[in-house]
Amino acid sequence: MAGHQVINFSFWSFLLVVVMVMFFTINVSSVEQSKIKGMEMNVIDQCWRFNPEWRKHRQQLAMCSVGYVGKMTNNIGKDLVNYKVTDPSDHPLNPQPGTLRYGASKIQGKIWITFQRDMNIRLERPLLISSFTTIDGRGVNVHIANNACLMIYKATNIIIHGIRVHHCRPQAPEMVMGPNGKIMPLGQVDGDAIRLVSASKVWIDHNTLYDCQDGLLDVTRGSTDVTISNNWFREQNKVMLLGHDDGFVRDKNMKVTVVYNYFGPNCNQRMPRIRHGYAHVANNMYMGWVQYAIGGSMGPSLKSQSNLFIAPTENKEVTWRKSSNAIGDTWKFYSIGDAFENGASFIDTKGGQVKKPNYSLEQNFEVVDVKFVRSLTSSSGVLKCGKTSIC
Repeated sequence: MAGHQVINFSFWSFLLVVVMVMFFTINVSSVEQSKIKGMEMNVIDQCWRFNPEWRKHRQQLAMCSVGYVGKMTNNIGKDLVNYKVTDPSDHPLNPQPGTLRYGASKIQGKIWITFQRDMNIRLERPLLISSFTTIDGRGVNVHIANNACLMIYKATNIIIHGIRVHHCRPQAPEMVMGPNGKIMPLGQVDGDAIRLVSASKVWIDHNTLYDCQDGLLDVTRGSTDVTISNNWFREQNKVMLLGHDDGFVRDKNMKVTVVYNYFGPNCNQRMPRIRHGYAHVANNMYMGWVQYAIGGSMGPSLKSQSNLFIAPTENKEVTWRKSSNAIGDTWKFYSIGDAFENGASFIDTKGGQVKKPNYSLEQNFEVVDVKFVRSLTSSSGVLKCGKTSIC
């Protein structure tokens, strides 16, 4: 009986998404319809950007995610707390009401965080985000920069959307307010824009990340069920790490979807670098690299599908493989429908079969032909949202 209830809930949740999209599309004015006809949006953006009154229906976003994160139904509901950041200051141990840390770390339960106005936030120590938290920067210009940045530590059901995170710096071991408002010790932090540690069901969408001391996005220590979509990664040496280190075998269960992102200019490597687990990398735009675009170690599995790789002047090869033992790793890197310009090349695994993502109904999405990638990634990063129009 319980199984039938789960199936019924999933069916009605999926049906609700369809009805919401149809309703908002139908109610767009004729003027907005004419604007929309000239735009090509990917399936995530089609779900909410057609609605010129998205500000009144922010929670619609939670039903738009695809890939391994699934739908973010646990981030919305009648028990949701709407919280507005009014104060850009920060205190790592005793955050005040109105600050980002108060909303993201102290308040319990489901919380949807928005921002009153444009602001630059300099975090004194890493911001540890509690479970069931959405950080929604749409409609304003929010920078988290010039010191500590974001960490998702042993938390689940997180959305980070529409934030600029840059110039993140390493942090010495310190006490900090952790998830659920508990003060905890935090060890050395390397200076990543966003780091996931033992986290699950995390959606990183439409953010602009650049110029950090270590990396831009790390998915580590058993983190899984992650979708990284519509982001703009630029001006960075190490871009994206999937898998903690060669010895952390629990990352074999890691599943990550990387879709509709724009890499470049001036990205060196790790787009992504993967260890142990599985990644579906689809419909992304690669504007060059220095060392490599996609690489890894410890026998990871990766399906590169309908991405556009534009090679730099020097190194034309997309992939890189690190051998971790004398025998050599079992590599499963497959390229399906990718396009290669300026002499780019991709070394496939010989023999075997392409490992499918095996998405569920709510995770599944259609990977479009690579000829549309330029247009579908043209609005990657933080969106410019007018006060009275669609984003």
